[in-house]
Amino acid sequence: MDALDSVESVAPGDHLAGIFEGFATQYVAPIATRRLPFTIGIARGDEQLRKAVSMRHRAYARHLPALAELLKVPEPYDDDPGTVVLIAESKLDGAPLGTMRIQTNRYRPLAIEQSVELPGWLQDRSLAEATRLGIAEGRAGHMVKTMLFKAFFQYCVDVRVDWAVIGARAPLDRQYAALLFQDVFAKGAFVPLRHAGNIPHRVMAFEIETAEARWIAGRHPLYDLFCRTRHPDIDVRQNGLGVSAVARRNIRASLTGDKATG
Repeated sequence: MDALDSVESVAPGDHLAGIFEGFATQYVAPIATRRLPFTIGIARGDEQLRKAVSMRHRAYARHLPALAELLKVPEPYDDDPGTVVLIAESKLDGAPLGTMRIQTNRYRPLAIEQSVELPGWLQDRSLAEATRLGIAEGRAGHMVKTMLFKAFFQYCVDVRVDWAVIGARAPLDRQYAALLFQDVFAKGAFVPLRHAGNIPHRVMAFEIETAEARWIAGRHPLYDLFCRTRHPDIDVRQNGLGVSAVARRNIRASLTGDKATG
């Protein structure tokens, strides 16, 4: 049996890792616990950040080779306060299968705010931006991408984010629209983002508190997966520090031949 199909029963009333506690959602108890053939967590330490950077570079090289050349080493945003880098790793051999960076505006404006001024309804709100999504090719990559979206949502709930914000290139914007992200500006409009090489992106936002109610109302096909299925292999709790600035510099040095720091 495929590992994705293995099911463990969950007692009625069991919580989805407590992620909806304190939120005004139409809470429904999970119907199952499912194991995955990979794990998703926050990159901690040199090795996991190396894997995330490698996955990021390979993924961007398939579509944006010029930008990929700049992504061979960690970026300053990777270890900013209020930022985490997620890494999906194969249980079989530890190989990286996907990555995503999540930045909140708790300590500084979102990266996307370098390029656009967010409208008033997003001002003075707790925001999180997902960037640098990279996944492996093939069927496994598709499943990893879906679970990274779930991890992003779960992280936003855990840290009490009001709105998730993204800038998506075509055709990736359709995937966010399918998750019920809404346009921040004119419907379907693409705007060039200076911090992303002036490539046109569709700026979209997603209200976290009303997510479950909207998915229920729309009979969304991913509702059960996101809200009624518990995945123990996804753990995005911040139970420790992420990758330090020193670790990031040492990884950069090992990749460029510069002298490492202590």
